Amino acid sequence: MHSAYSPRASSVVKKNMKYAIPFNRACFVGAERDYIARAIENGQISGNGSFTRRCQAFLESELAVKRALLVTSCTHALELAAFLLDLQPGDEVVVPSFTFVSTANAFAVRSAKIVFADVRSDTLNIDETRLSERLSKRTRAVVAVHYGGVACELDALQALLTERGIPLVEDNAHGLFGEYRGRPLGSFGRFATLSFHETKNFTCGEGGALLLNDARDTERAEILREKGTNRSRFFRGEVDRYTWVDFGSNYLLSELSAAFLWAQFEARERVLARRRALWRRYADELKDWAAELGVGLPYVPDFCRHPAHVFHLLLPTAEWRDELIVQLGEQGILAVFHYLPLHLSPMGRRYGGRPGLCPVAEDISERLVRLPLYYDLSDAEQERVIAAVRDFRGR
Repeated sequence: MHSAYSPRASSVVKKNMKYAIPFNRACFVGAERDYIARAIENGQISGNGSFTRRCQAFLESELAVKRALLVTSCTHALELAAFLLDLQPGDEVVVPSFTFVSTANAFAVRSAKIVFADVRSDTLNIDETRLSERLSKRTRAVVAVHYGGVACELDALQALLTERGIPLVEDNAHGLFGEYRGRPLGSFGRFATLSFHETKNFTCGEGGALLLNDARDTERAEILREKGTNRSRFFRGEVDRYTWVDFGSNYLLSELSAAFLWAQFEARERVLARRRALWRRYADELKDWAAELGVGLPYVPDFCRHPAHVFHLLLPTAEWRDELIVQLGEQGILAVFHYLPLHLSPMGRRYGGRPGLCPVAEDISERLVRLPLYYDLSDAEQERVIAAVRDFRGR
């Protein structure tokens, strides 16, 4: 099998710092330093301060969720979801194979057996038409990843899982402010998770959020996030002292990070508008080139609104993909591939992963390349990327 990490393409990626146009540049919108200074002046830089509460209330309002809890990463948000599911050894959690390792690892560390599902060839999301084949009496959750912020087929997923009493977890690391049929992503599953890593549309360097859509999970989620104590209830005056009442760990996001994040949220409309304009320009100006060479462009169903997190190309062959990465790199442009299917990884094989288990994931992994897309990408820089892509003719 042709590796998604071919030596030729990887040699280009390793020179990231030398690129005139990087694949990603963290978003800065102007008020981050001022708000960090304000947090310092307020005298609280540990977690759960005023900026944390402001961010959480904003997410609850904008996404129509019962509770939002800022945490240190999307990985930790997924781990909290695994805690709240009370997973036992032998319980199964179904995840798409084409995703980041945290989607699976967060549940594996809680002793769950990971079951890999294939993805659709159009949206690259979990294939809801084949999902029932991966469910069993031991299935305790299904994790749906909204790839690039384009929603999964949530109506079909919810119908199937509700019938069987299986909770849905939305891994929405890519999709903050995306929508499905007019409803915010993150508001569908029992749990949903967000990422504020520096590669995401909205960032605080490292960070994430756990979204809760069942009020019954709120109190325990707060306890788990606060090292297994009822500290949150103490600060609300609901108990006269706090103590150890459950398992847990320290998942609190620093107040300095929350201050940075609040500046990003305040500029959300400006950031989204710019990213969507860049995404649309790629789609419009590469359409004819893609049709001529048989290159796939991102597919967005009419009932989905996405936040323009990823713009990818699906080249006809793995060799063409690697050649495009190299050709762009030689012109100072960093384009990158994406996930190696988890079922083919060393850990994935421990859970029964093998070649052919998820054929669509295996195929797209070898042919996919992502183009630079970030808030500060200038029109002139994007024009340079577009021209370089159009010059590629394959072999």
